[in-house]
Amino acid sequence: MSYAEPFGHKPSEVEELIMGHENHTFSSDFILLGLFTSSQTSLAFYSLIFIVFLMTVAENTVMILLIHRDSHLHTPMYFLLSHLSFMDILHSTNIVPKMLTDFLSDSKTISFAGCGFQIFLSISLLGGECFLLGAMSYDRYVAICHPLRYPILMNEYVIVFLAGGSWIVGTLNSIIHTTYVLHFPFCGSRAIDHFFCEVPAMLKLSCAGLYTDTSVFEYAMYTCCVLMLLVPLSLILNSYSLILAAVLQMHSAEARRKAFGTCSSHLAVVGLFYGAAIFSYMRPKSNRSANHGKVVSTFYTIFTPVLNPLIYNLRTNDVKGALTRLMGQCPALNNN
Repeated sequence: MSYAEPFGHKPSEVEELIMGHENHTFSSDFILLGLFTSSQTSLAFYSLIFIVFLMTVAENTVMILLIHRDSHLHTPMYFLLSHLSFMDILHSTNIVPKMLTDFLSDSKTISFAGCGFQIFLSISLLGGECFLLGAMSYDRYVAICHPLRYPILMNEYVIVFLAGGSWIVGTLNSIIHTTYVLHFPFCGSRAIDHFFCEVPAMLKLSCAGLYTDTSVFEYAMYTCCVLMLLVPLSLILNSYSLILAAVLQMHSAEARRKAFGTCSSHLAVVGLFYGAAIFSYMRPKSNRSANHGKVVSTFYTIFTPVLNPLIYNLRTNDVKGALTRLMGQCPALNNN
């Protein structure tokens, strides 16, 4: 493949990056082009991402430790939230370190196996979190609308089934998609116009029309995304609709205010996560823009994981009390 350049044309950074790897087309490595090509623009943004990543790992790790150590948090709700925190840590760790390393280094390559692992883990966690958020909305519905039956409806077996089912469904869905997309031949450019190996971005590199046709897989993936995203979302919306109806019947204004505040914050995070995921995976192919897709993907891969602990956990009195008790057990803090 050659690049015929007009007189006076200076290759862009993306073109130079691709041409720099043209001599290695025999390699199975891919090239991740990242979010931006302008170093001045990206420096500030990648610095923000680094700070957000540190906050994500710190917040979710603290939440898991608190839930594990404090007996007051050994409830179905916090058991599900601990799984959400673990998913968020894995999701950020799967993408952000490689993204930052590529920005700081001259090498933008990722191996075929590394790309496959990114796809597998990303789809597993995306699907798993969809169903886990649905399970959490059901937990809140039972707690508010059927408080007397809560210990029965949300017993130990039920919460293990909900949490384990979320992981299993996400993993099985990911195995199918990852296996299928990695079997497509990539015979041209291996430059992925994204900051991680995302399936829609990789499908653009496959040899469609030469050796195989990706349209059948894209249709199957679209159908699967409808089920994986919209089924849990419909459960969430239905649960919070019933919660809202129950809250409106409460006689205490303080109880209504607290319930409204909790539900609105939860729905805000759900809307951010699902909105970004739907935009990335359920748009018609003709309406897909690489730049828009990359920016939107940052919401469900980078920014939502840092918001989940703040919205779901750290504002509640139970978590604040557990954090206070944990800090009280620290000798260094007690000496001060």
